[in-house]
Amino acid sequence: MRFFCFPAVLMATLSFFSSPLMAEQLTIERIFEGGSLSGPSPRALEISPDGSRVTFLRAKADDQNRLDLWEYNIKDGSTRLLVDSNEIAPQGETISDEEQARRERARTANFSGILAYQWSPDGKRLLFPLGDALYLFDLDATLLASEGNNKRAAPLRRLDTGGAVIDPRISPKGGFVSFVREQNLWLIDLASNARRQLTRDGGGTLHNGEAEFIAQEEMDRSRGYWWAPDDSAIAFQQYNEAPVPLVRRFEVQAERTDVIEQRYPAAGQPNVTTRLGLVTPTGEDVRWIPVGEDIYLARVDWANPKQLAYQRLDRAQQKLDLVMVDAATLQQTTLVSDTSATWINLNDDLRFLPGGKGFIWGSERTGFHHLYRYDMEGTLGHAISAGDYNVDKLLAVDAKAGIVYAESNRNFVGDHQVYAFALDGSTALKPQRISQRDGTHKAEFAHDASFYVDTFSDPTTPPQVAIVGNDGKRIAWIEENKLDAQHPMWPYRHLLTKPEFGTIAASDGQVLHYRIYKPEGFDPTKKYPVFDIYYGGPTSQRAARDFGDKPGDMFNRYMAQQGYVVFTLDNRGTPRRGRQFSDPIFHQLGAIEVDDQVTGIHWLKAQPWIDGARIGVYGWSYGGYMTTMLLAKASGDIAAGVAVAPVTDWSLYDTMYTERYLGRPQDNKAGYVRSATFAWLDGLASPLLLMHGMADDNVLFTHSTKLMAALQEHGIAFELMTYPGGKHGLSTPEMKIHAFTLIADFFDRKVKGPNPQEALPRGAEPMVPPTSE
Repeated sequence: MRFFCFPAVLMATLSFFSSPLMAEQLTIERIFEGGSLSGPSPRALEISPDGSRVTFLRAKADDQNRLDLWEYNIKDGSTRLLVDSNEIAPQGETISDEEQARRERARTANFSGILAYQWSPDGKRLLFPLGDALYLFDLDATLLASEGNNKRAAPLRRLDTGGAVIDPRISPKGGFVSFVREQNLWLIDLASNARRQLTRDGGGTLHNGEAEFIAQEEMDRSRGYWWAPDDSAIAFQQYNEAPVPLVRRFEVQAERTDVIEQRYPAAGQPNVTTRLGLVTPTGEDVRWIPVGEDIYLARVDWANPKQLAYQRLDRAQQKLDLVMVDAATLQQTTLVSDTSATWINLNDDLRFLPGGKGFIWGSERTGFHHLYRYDMEGTLGHAISAGDYNVDKLLAVDAKAGIVYAESNRNFVGDHQVYAFALDGSTALKPQRISQRDGTHKAEFAHDASFYVDTFSDPTTPPQVAIVGNDGKRIAWIEENKLDAQHPMWPYRHLLTKPEFGTIAASDGQVLHYRIYKPEGFDPTKKYPVFDIYYGGPTSQRAARDFGDKPGDMFNRYMAQQGYVVFTLDNRGTPRRGRQFSDPIFHQLGAIEVDDQVTGIHWLKAQPWIDGARIGVYGWSYGGYMTTMLLAKASGDIAAGVAVAPVTDWSLYDTMYTERYLGRPQDNKAGYVRSATFAWLDGLASPLLLMHGMADDNVLFTHSTKLMAALQEHGIAFELMTYPGGKHGLSTPEMKIHAFTLIADFFDRKVKGPNPQEALPRGAEPMVPPTSE
């Protein structure tokens, strides 16, 4: 009788955490081939200018890499497909080499269909490219057509661009569509349909209206031109890559080898030269704005129709200037100069306040990133935020209400939360937290800051998208993404156990944060092998309180299913912790990061439920570099390691990223030598699995070939897998299935081993060890 009187909530809980014996076992094939396990996750969420709609991109049910354009109507709560990419391009689409390169830089090369779009300022049209074509979508025409009115033109209009384009944009007043074609800036007058070429000298090594390789790869700047807010002019970057050395790299495919010629600015070598131009929509003569020699053009913004602002970073990346330009006279005035003894991290927190009432500026001058208010002459007024925590991103400003909304990890290092600060600085030390659930919130605010679209997840909650008021209260779901019987993760819900978060003291006493997933059926009386995964580099935090919705993140849960403790530690040098935490890597990489990871391994060995002889390490990219350095410096503590696409010689990597931390090779020769894997190879004694895509254009395959040769010269055996045609993230699901299957097998052979007394997940069968290797 008591059983049948159980409350419904308790019954649901018992069902959710049912025995793994009754649940389906997750496979590597399912992770990478069967569609996203995170459920329907909208991408590129945008609120219409009038606040009536939210548009987004969504993957097709049968192809998680092909995206269509959707909308959510806030008034009636309806969701509908606006543009089906297959209807426009049923056979797929071709893209130019320039667009392919941009997608590689944006990490979207694996996607097809509609990858980007933009609202017109009146909220009635959407601009988007598909393949080599450019389209305007008229929402009013769509609504009339759905009501049976056939008097209006079709909602979709293909623009006559005259050829393949990149970076199309609607002007702020909606009169023009601009784009870059064949290294020149063009526009279409939407009233007359006339196409006009604004620059004519582009070609060869000279580019107009484009962002150079370094800007796209390292500055998070993909655009190279900026409209004045009244459509009166366009500011554009012109860069000349002639000074950059022309290098040849080889992309090894399955049946051929492509020789790619590329002007690649490796550390210590020349960068492009650059200047700013101003041109009117009529195509009158360009007026030029010199920005300096051997600098990085970091950001460009219009303060108002008469004033253009740009940010200039010196080559050493230790001084950042905010410069104001009078659009009529081209006179320049430096408003702010930030300096650092190590390096400056760029941000997107500049906001000009309406009515000429100053601007907001983001800076790490106190050791943590915070927001500051200035007047239009560059005089500092006050701090908007302050304290020993990090403001990650300025989200919105409600100038009338005097409120600034920003993303921060103030309450927990591994969270992203939304906070409200007073514009006058009165709540700098005690902001109001707006977002309500612990975990990761990514917010996109409406133009008037009255509400925002919130994408939330935590370790047991797949990404959920909601409309939320600026008081933090949910108004409506866009995608609730319920974890029910229809959800793709439902058969594997037994894997959604909450990870444990904790801290360890580093050698200097600083706090290191970790995350642990324990195996299914964890028994504290047994000893478990460890899958130690990290990134370790200065641009990524991994011990985060989120769902981990990328397929590679789901592999962590797979390894826990296979009986491993999955451990992640964020070492010094990683972001969101302040400059005292990040700066110890300055002028030598692979030192303090390795020390911290070894500290984490020693902590693991002290736990009674860890088999200290069976700790393996794994990383990709910077994480792959970390694996090679860990094995070279601390093989005595590590059973084996996997390095995928590792950097091994920092002199082969690009100028801006590498010099930010190491300086130029000619100025820090010892730092480059000690930061490379080769200086430490005599200590590499544990088994290594080295993996690399043979067409990697980010961390070039040369990094691994140099390591192979050095290992052979030292007489060090290792296992190797290379992928013909594989880019940095490996290019196809088949490659990823192959790679992660090898990683799991390597850990089973070299870390877990054949001992029949080892801890296994309940219901699993012991692995039969191979007869030979």
